[in-house]
Amino acid sequence: MPPSFDREVARVEAEIDRIEADTLRQVEHNSLDRQAQVHMLGKLLLFDKHLSVHQNEACSFCHMPETGFTGPIQSLNQTTVSYPGSERTRFSNRKPQSYMYAPFAPVLHYNALQGDFIGGNFWDMRASGYRLQNPSAEQAQGPPTNPVEMGLPDSACVAFRLSRAPYRKLFETVWGKDSFTIQWPPDVEKVCATPAPPPANDEYPVHLSVADRARTDRVYDSFGLAISAYEFSPEVSPFTSKYDTVQAGKEQFTPQEKLGYELFRGKAKCNECHRDGGPGEEPLFTDFTASNLGVPKNPGLQYNYESAPDQRGYRANPDGPAYVDVGVGSFLRRLKSLSGQLNPDSGWILLAPKFDGKFQVPTLRNVDMRPSPDFVKAYMHNGYFKSLKEVVHFYNTRDVLPRCAAGDRGEKVTCWPVPEDSTNLNKRQLGDLKLTDQEEDAIVSFLKTLTDGHTVPKQRAAM
Repeated sequence: MPPSFDREVARVEAEIDRIEADTLRQVEHNSLDRQAQVHMLGKLLLFDKHLSVHQNEACSFCHMPETGFTGPIQSLNQTTVSYPGSERTRFSNRKPQSYMYAPFAPVLHYNALQGDFIGGNFWDMRASGYRLQNPSAEQAQGPPTNPVEMGLPDSACVAFRLSRAPYRKLFETVWGKDSFTIQWPPDVEKVCATPAPPPANDEYPVHLSVADRARTDRVYDSFGLAISAYEFSPEVSPFTSKYDTVQAGKEQFTPQEKLGYELFRGKAKCNECHRDGGPGEEPLFTDFTASNLGVPKNPGLQYNYESAPDQRGYRANPDGPAYVDVGVGSFLRRLKSLSGQLNPDSGWILLAPKFDGKFQVPTLRNVDMRPSPDFVKAYMHNGYFKSLKEVVHFYNTRDVLPRCAAGDRGEKVTCWPVPEDSTNLNKRQLGDLKLTDQEEDAIVSFLKTLTDGHTVPKQRAAM
């Protein structure tokens, strides 16, 4: 681990505890309407570390507000990219995505005429939204039972922990007073303190009656839906960037920002995937499809070194450094993924080869949100890039600059390593954009206008 790891983890954990405590006080001392109740509940669920196997990791550990609800620990963004789970020696295989604007994604579907999957959540689209008709709610249900994330062995453990939460009453107010009328087995505490995965011969180790299992399933669905409602709220998806004030006619871009926006919509082809909407639309800067950009493998990804069994006998990555993340194709091949998300359509398995190497096109909103100008974020599914300048330079020169090995002098400036997976490579919208260095900088300048929380200067507001 980086030298500053323990200190940074302690800082994030303290901030999570503070946010949870402040939210609990708001619930206690304010009369809330129905919408506010659901939003507050969703927020509490995201900031409750007790919903993990060792009661030490909230969902928000990987998704903090000051970084646009993505990774808040700079030393990890620079090195391992993915974040440790509740079992601290386990890391996932991808960079944390942002929660912001995630609920706007449609239910995953295949457009045969377009030849594309559209919608869903997660880098590989596996939170399809089919069951709840809500991709972001199903995304929220993934981490609690993922062995390399929050690590609970059974989704019923979420209901058990919630039945003892200080905000249980709020949950019952929102979802029904009978939510936790469940007969828990005597060993439930022990079972829920045992990291996932569950034993191969005992998929649901919290042994419940059929009726009680159905009730815990409803609690788990309510958990996801409340989180999605909070992510939909103006606190997480506010549309308050400088870009929005410019579109509302309350401000103007600087000349560099204006040039960047023109390039974004024209020569640089960014707008072909990161759509900024049309008349009357709320621009989300994504088309909800997936693409293989040819991003190089990131040798710093901790997941590459999780090939040996850990102290509990679990092997996160049997392939070790040879592992290749094939993205959407991997999800489509399996009717059930590691963290429980289902491929809802067996016919999609036949489409998997066309989507190997592809990852979801993320929104660009808040792509530059950070607590300070020098804070380092990671970009793309594997966090290979560490700045927007690197990203734009890659789009511009991927197919122009010579190849080099990872760590070679000039990497990311005058040469690029080979793609991690060259299958289904996008050659239409990037690779040789013929942008000048100044034009690259202009695009970066425009991307920074997509950060929420912008305040219009008084002299300009009076225009």
